[in-house]
Amino acid sequence: MTDLPARRLLLVHAHPDDESINNGATMAKYAAEGAHVTLVTCTLGEHGEVIPPELQHLTGTGLGEHRLAELAAAMRELGVEDFRLLGAPGRYEDSGMMGLADNDDPASLWQADVDDAARALVEVILEVRPQVLVTYDPDGGYGHPDHIQAHRIAMRAAELADEAGLRIPRIYWNRVPRTVADEAFARLQADLPGLPFDKSASVDDVPGVVDDERITTVIDGTAHAAAKAAAMRAHATQIEVAPDGRYFALSNELAQPLFTTEYYELVRGESGERGAGTESDLFAGIEEAS
Repeated sequence: MTDLPARRLLLVHAHPDDESINNGATMAKYAAEGAHVTLVTCTLGEHGEVIPPELQHLTGTGLGEHRLAELAAAMRELGVEDFRLLGAPGRYEDSGMMGLADNDDPASLWQADVDDAARALVEVILEVRPQVLVTYDPDGGYGHPDHIQAHRIAMRAAELADEAGLRIPRIYWNRVPRTVADEAFARLQADLPGLPFDKSASVDDVPGVVDDERITTVIDGTAHAAAKAAAMRAHATQIEVAPDGRYFALSNELAQPLFTTEYYELVRGESGERGAGTESDLFAGIEEAS
């Protein structure tokens, strides 16, 4: 790939829909600003639980194909053109929730050789030369085997890219500060009677919630709130978004806040923004050094 923009962002996610929930506003913001945004999705989410009754006949390969189409629609909403499946479509299959028999399937991402999968990701890294990598924390945010494995693959790929002579300057993990989550759920409880959901999730159900001091980076995606909500709606098999775009529910039908300000923890590199407090740009100071 030639003539890449000055800023290049790579995100590694486990299933179609994870990117829009976790990073939709960030992706839309940087795409709109002219950065090259690359999404690598590790599986097609073949074992996801389907919400709409009219689509509940979809399972396995059929569901994976449908979710790939949903991913394409979501990327159009976010303005992202470069989205890929790790290795090739269907190379790694959804492992299901932790503890299920699907975890033992040799074709599942959970059973994949991390180095082999990481080498497939290194090919993307060497092509697009990202300055910023975003992925999950070691727990995958909430313990899903595919999220854990996506973290391992992304971090190992960064190591292998180093060995190949291309160091990614900054790596971030998805986070949500606890005070923000607490405040959002307080608002949710007040709004719940007017929502299309009967009950709410809890703060502990939100992936990546950590104490506030762990947060290094705050991306204000308010201007891209509508794009994020639209991208999440595109994943109709997995997500139901409230009409006002402030809340959503997964297959458990428990409402949770839709965050348009997105939060990160810097785990490799140094902040490019001088002074105390959190940074507001994943790329601050990088262009001058690239």
